[in-house]
Amino acid sequence: MKEGVVFAVNAQIHAELESAYLYLAMSAKMERKNLPGLARWLRLQWEEELAHAMKLYDFMIQRDAKIQLQALPEPEVHFETPLQAFESVLEHEQYISERIANLYELATREHDYPLQSLLQWFIDEQVEEEDNARSAIDALSLVGENGPGLFLFDREMGARQPESAEEAGN
Repeated sequence: MKEGVVFAVNAQIHAELESAYLYLAMSAKMERKNLPGLARWLRLQWEEELAHAMKLYDFMIQRDAKIQLQALPEPEVHFETPLQAFESVLEHEQYISERIANLYELATREHDYPLQSLLQWFIDEQVEEEDNARSAIDALSLVGENGPGLFLFDREMGARQPESAEEAGN
């Protein structure tokens, strides 16, 4: 792998780990708000982001590329309501989508076909991630920020099942 590509993939591993850390912090805040279903959904998102980082990590190992892990900053969690939380999730996923697209462009310029193949999975995954966030925003816009609607939405979000190893591409 070319040096610039190795650097960029390491940066994406870091971004995926930052995503995981962010979602874990958001989960903790939902726990404090007594919304265990939303907390569970975000905790499962934490696990999924860790799996994404490991997918890139394992790819680098297979390619005999140097892994360079960096410290993670404290996640900044700035929301007061579930709707604001999922607006933040969507914004963050759009940021990750842009990073993946830029990495794909780099892989194309550098003729790194194995990386392009891997990144196609990430591109498809990001479409799903953004759709999930938009669906939550749409639902929260309908049910409101409190009362029975939020209670039922919280229960529904808590029913999310962990992603299987097959779905994670492992």
